[in-house]
Amino acid sequence: MTTIEKIQQQIGKNPILLYMKGSPKFPGCGFSAQAVQALSACGEPFAYVDVLINPDIRAELPKYADWPTFPQLWVDGELVGGCDIIIEMYQHGELQPLIKETALKYSTQSEPQVPPAS
Repeated sequence: MTTIEKIQQQIGKNPILLYMKGSPKFPGCGFSAQAVQALSACGEPFAYVDVLINPDIRAELPKYADWPTFPQLWVDGELVGGCDIIIEMYQHGELQPLIKETALKYSTQSEPQVPPAS
């Protein structure tokens, strides 16, 4: 699997995904720490990829996303942006509904479907 295929798979499998330096418990930079804080305040679980221990992703993702910096927040397969955009959306009350709606959308999809009564 190429690095680009790995990135596409990660984005496809994780409705809320943060590419960051470090981990949510131990962010590797202030920008990643701020992004984690805003995302965590939304109250929904999210996946992350530590680009410090994945140098192939760290090298390829900026080209794939056409976004040069980390962190990068991906929601429902789309790049939302980096730290400044995440913080701005949070402060304007735009991040919370996006994260909640996405989490709800994917939690209901995993529910078993009840066949119609015949």
